[in-house]
Amino acid sequence: MKTFAIHTLGCKVNSYESEAYIERCNELGYEQVDFKSASDLYLINTCAVTNTAASKSRQKIHQAISQNPNAYVAVLGCYSQSQADSLFEMKEVDAVVGSDQKDRFLKELPDLIEQRKRINYVHDLKQPIPFEDLNIQRFTRHTRAFLKIQDGCNQFCSYCIIPYTRGRERSLELERAFELAKKFVENGHHEIVLSGIHTGRYGHDHNTNLVALLKKLLEIHGLDRIRISSIEMNEVTDEFIALMKENPRIARHLHIPVQSCSDTVLKRMNRPYDMKAFIKRIQQIRSMLGNISISTDIITGFPEESDEEFEESLQNLEKIQFSFMHVFPYSKRDNTVASQMKQIHGTIKKQRAHTLNELSASYKKRYYESWINEKCQVLVETCNHGLCHGYTSEYIPVTFEGNEQFIGKCVEIRILRISVDGCEGVMEVSR
Repeated sequence: MKTFAIHTLGCKVNSYESEAYIERCNELGYEQVDFKSASDLYLINTCAVTNTAASKSRQKIHQAISQNPNAYVAVLGCYSQSQADSLFEMKEVDAVVGSDQKDRFLKELPDLIEQRKRINYVHDLKQPIPFEDLNIQRFTRHTRAFLKIQDGCNQFCSYCIIPYTRGRERSLELERAFELAKKFVENGHHEIVLSGIHTGRYGHDHNTNLVALLKKLLEIHGLDRIRISSIEMNEVTDEFIALMKENPRIARHLHIPVQSCSDTVLKRMNRPYDMKAFIKRIQQIRSMLGNISISTDIITGFPEESDEEFEESLQNLEKIQFSFMHVFPYSKRDNTVASQMKQIHGTIKKQRAHTLNELSASYKKRYYESWINEKCQVLVETCNHGLCHGYTSEYIPVTFEGNEQFIGKCVEIRILRISVDGCEGVMEVSR
């Protein structure tokens, strides 16, 4: 039997698209093997958002080539889009696929492999391109399913390469999103994660919006939870908050990227808010939704970031108290506005990132502690050796005693204590 191996880097949108590649390979009769194994076909779904991601993408390409020089090697995604010519110059790379024509690649895959045809499906993204949903039916390894509802970005933050590698904003049609979500539920997925590059901008090209989509998805019987992968502060509207309050099936976790908590840095980043507005909105969300989990992305060591600006960020972070933070040392990306600014020394970036990571750990601990002796709904993902594991609506990982009959079900758990990996709890039994 022919084999394939896949490695996915980057965001949840990439994870979604990788499921389409896996599903297609299974349809063609290929058996999936570990990426570290020799395989007939290698698929590397790349990322280019940071230098580290780009470096890992290159490493995985070379790893595939070294493991089987005769394999068909396909490189897909954002790194492909940004480095198409140099990748195609590598004679060992057979297919280079960027941010569109993925559906075409999947349809032509049997002929490409049989004819050992080399292709470069990358072109300039300045012109509008259609949305590709890739028609995924189920996620083979997950209780939750990711649904890509939006792609591309028009924001052009000064540090970000994504508008150049993903193209302009485009969305999945609402009825098609409903159809795919319903199919996921029919195939056993009880939580759907709405994903996109700029998820909160969903529907602007179809005269609709994220709230309209959420209302439609809430009609699906058997869908226990809808989660938003990420949303920008300016898209957390009053209507959106009100809908969350009315519908506990919408997860009580919002990942809202702030990127910096200094007004002057935000201005250099070309972010569309200041800290006064950001903090006010956080307060409004919490006043409406109680102990909701609000997490964030934050970049440290942005060009020209002074000690005073970093201190300003720390002070504002103390006012906000996120439930946790994803911390990224600034990564210079060619052809972005920030790449032309005065760069911060790497040692300073690492020191500041360390400080923020420690702060994030303290915020997470404090947030988890706020749930001790409280009841919550846990969607069970795995059960092994008498222990079940899942996530609350607030995205808290919880372990409790149970068996495989609970997999895929929402159960009520009382949190008892914090553990190394999250929280431990006990299942509440109805009297």
